[in-house]
Amino acid sequence: MIRINLLTSERKTAKAATRSFEPGQKMMVLGSLLLLLAVAGLGWRYWSLGQQAAQIEAEIEAANREEQRLQEILRQVKEFEARKTMLQQRVDLIDSLRKGQNAPVHMVDQVSRALPEMTWITNMLQQPDGYTLNIQGRALTLTSLSDFIANLEGSRYFIRPVEIVESAVVPGDGKTTPDLISFTIRGTFQMAGIDSVAPPPPTNQRRR
Repeated sequence: MIRINLLTSERKTAKAATRSFEPGQKMMVLGSLLLLLAVAGLGWRYWSLGQQAAQIEAEIEAANREEQRLQEILRQVKEFEARKTMLQQRVDLIDSLRKGQNAPVHMVDQVSRALPEMTWITNMLQQPDGYTLNIQGRALTLTSLSDFIANLEGSRYFIRPVEIVESAVVPGDGKTTPDLISFTIRGTFQMAGIDSVAPPPPTNQRRR
């Protein structure tokens, strides 16, 4: 009786079939791995771009907040500058008013200091357009009148020249009253002189 081992033949057939499918399976597995790697790479790239976009948006928001803060500071600086300018204008106005109030006192004082001996003031009128004075008076001699004008110009409180508007001889009675020189002079008082030290009066002056 002849025996045929069919089991051994089946095993050989199965092994041959297994060996024939191994290269295809390897390609499929390799392709699957490559696909997974590609998907993973794309996913990481997408996530990285999202992180970068979020960071850029955060930086833009921070820059916008900083810009708003700087604009607020700039607005405050402008308000401060405007307030400073307004206060400076007030200070200048107060200082101008203060000098304006002191001007008549200084004018009278300087005219009094400039008076030489034997010279009198009979009237002093300030023009309404400023600090121009018309001074009327009498002097014993023309030299006294000339000294008076020179003293006013030398005081630095009057703009040169101090003009003689008119002068005339007023005759005396020939006994007790001598002849006098009646005069009217015009000078412009300058406020800048208030800030400087006035020179001492000449020795031939006397206060009136």
